[in-house]
Amino acid sequence: MSATTEDQPVSMAEKAYQAIRDRLVILDIPPMEPIDDVALAQSLDIGRTPVREALKRLEVDRLVVSYPRRGTFATAVDITDLAYISDLRVHLEPLAARRAADTLGDAEAEEFEELADHLDDVDFRSLDRDEVMLWDLHVHRAIYHAARNPHLEDTLIRYDNLATRIFCVFLDRMPDFDSHVMEHSALLRAISSREPDKAERLAREHVLNFDKAMRSLV
Repeated sequence: MSATTEDQPVSMAEKAYQAIRDRLVILDIPPMEPIDDVALAQSLDIGRTPVREALKRLEVDRLVVSYPRRGTFATAVDITDLAYISDLRVHLEPLAARRAADTLGDAEAEEFEELADHLDDVDFRSLDRDEVMLWDLHVHRAIYHAARNPHLEDTLIRYDNLATRIFCVFLDRMPDFDSHVMEHSALLRAISSREPDKAERLAREHVLNFDKAMRSLV
């Protein structure tokens, strides 16, 4: 998976935040699992202070929860949250896709086209859960970044993370999970060809299809 954004220096706290966040999102740290900050710091080769700072941010993101005298835990995945999450994403995802299509530069357009080509060549059924989820996250985050609105980007990442945790729980029960991920290909091409109306429509359909698929499994 190639990055679609420029590499920028990041602090140790930010590195810890991103690494722990993604472990929580793809359920490598299972829901309700106690968080051992010492073990996390060792596994990430990062000091305990950056890890503790990251955990405070992750609590705001609703990915971890702290209890007095009990410690910090990964939050539960509650399917009843899906309605609230979808209610926001169905408005914000199309906005991000439209803005990306409106503002995409030539170099980014080429990267989006290449990413779509790569997606078309991936056999998602041959990948393990983590690889599928990381692809899904990668595409969404590339679109959010291309929208060039940092506040919109941060908000969408937060809610897409929560939606992805639900996706992880139900992935094994979805007979056509690969088609859901492959919907990104048409969306990326609409953005790369600078078709904001089409990009907006496809992004909205993608969120609605996800919501429908998850509800059918409950």
